[in-house]
Amino acid sequence: MTTMTENASGLREFKMPDVGEGLTEAEILKWYVQPGDTVTDGQVVCEVETAKAAVELPIPYDGVVRELHFPEGTTVDVGQVIIAVDVAGGSAPTEQTPAAVETPVAEAPAAPTPQAPVAEDPKPEGRTPVLVGYGVSEASTKRRPRKGAEVPAQQPETFPAVAAIQGELNGHGSVPVGQRPLAKPPVRKLAKDLGVDLATITPSGPDGIITREDVHAAVAPAPAPEQPAVTASPVPARAQAPSPVVTYDTARETRIPIKGVRKATAAAMIGSAFTAPHVTEFVTVDVTRTMKLVEELKQAPDTYGMQGLRVNPLLLIAKALLVAIKRNPDVNASWDEAAQEIVLKHYVNLGIAAATPRGLIVPNIKDAHTKTLPQLAGALGELVATAREGKTSPAAMQGGTVTITNVGVFGVDTGTPILNPGESAILAIGAIKLQPWVHKGKVKPRQVTTLALSFDHRLVDGELGSKVLADVAAILEQPKRLITWA
Repeated sequence: MTTMTENASGLREFKMPDVGEGLTEAEILKWYVQPGDTVTDGQVVCEVETAKAAVELPIPYDGVVRELHFPEGTTVDVGQVIIAVDVAGGSAPTEQTPAAVETPVAEAPAAPTPQAPVAEDPKPEGRTPVLVGYGVSEASTKRRPRKGAEVPAQQPETFPAVAAIQGELNGHGSVPVGQRPLAKPPVRKLAKDLGVDLATITPSGPDGIITREDVHAAVAPAPAPEQPAVTASPVPARAQAPSPVVTYDTARETRIPIKGVRKATAAAMIGSAFTAPHVTEFVTVDVTRTMKLVEELKQAPDTYGMQGLRVNPLLLIAKALLVAIKRNPDVNASWDEAAQEIVLKHYVNLGIAAATPRGLIVPNIKDAHTKTLPQLAGALGELVATAREGKTSPAAMQGGTVTITNVGVFGVDTGTPILNPGESAILAIGAIKLQPWVHKGKVKPRQVTTLALSFDHRLVDGELGSKVLADVAAILEQPKRLITWA
């Protein structure tokens, strides 16, 4: 096994990766290691909070921690060095950088600049491991040849091409539909930690096996364009007046920094509100029979295969929405502004808005349209439990098509929900209350709720939106059909 002791420079710097889609910063919540600790490839060294979720970061090196560049609670830009590891196990000073270390190998190229630290492959494949936020060093050192072994010709770097291919695939992947991607268990764990779908990766290993380097390359961001040099003005600089110091009465005001999930949610809602023309329609529904079915499923779970599963009105409403989408598939679409195309989705990734201590997040149930009622109950329970624990991964919040938000749990009658970016519709569920209702010609107390459906008017006109909302209402009034469709 090749170890990092073969590296002449010894020190490796791990940069803050982009663990989501285009994230620019993350907050360090907790360090799991301290200077002097020994770490191994794949070991989790810290937990960070991105704009979408809390994520644990694994280190791709074997070695000894030399320096933690930022304390807990610091917000760090993607691409900044957060930890230095001595892969040679020596006592290199923490301020020493790979650019300052000379390699004894005669054929090695000139020392790289500080902006492009030397990155050497610890793996037998001989390729530079690329983490998100890293980029590939244009001048990487060569490994010292072993005795009696021929020095193989240096292979051209292929990761930028792989990253380009991933961008062109745009989430469709290169693995045939229905075929499980080939990868070893450690690689699968790494992909899960970084929120990468293995089906979207082009394998480079023998027999089509996905390697650790393929996972790193798949999430590597495109290099930022170089900024033009700023020419200094010949005019002498004037002495600037000091900025006035603004003070606040902390006894009367509390100021909370806008960051993390709340910052991302605000940006997404502003983008959605001013991009997609929203229309909201309402319907008031008698859900007495739905509530009775909920109690029936709780009391006789064995009859319907619901043993050990949580049953609540949200489950039946989610199933009703999936049935309505099956009847009206055109509502499940997205608007591609760049291509000027409407993209009809033949799958439903059902988003469920969840309030967590870190803010509002919307994880989704993948391929919810294929699930039976018990399967949907299991997926819903797992989604809610993971969100409450703060362990929802970025991958679980990507690719949603339609969303449900249950404002009724807060005692609210209904609302006008804002679409999640890239989605065509969102259904708000109001509080279920006992109200006077005309039933079979007589006024009786019935369980009643109000549903609100917001949709993108570029994709969904009034007729289609009304049909979807009316179908959901009709199913909830006669919910026994859900058992047939389950």
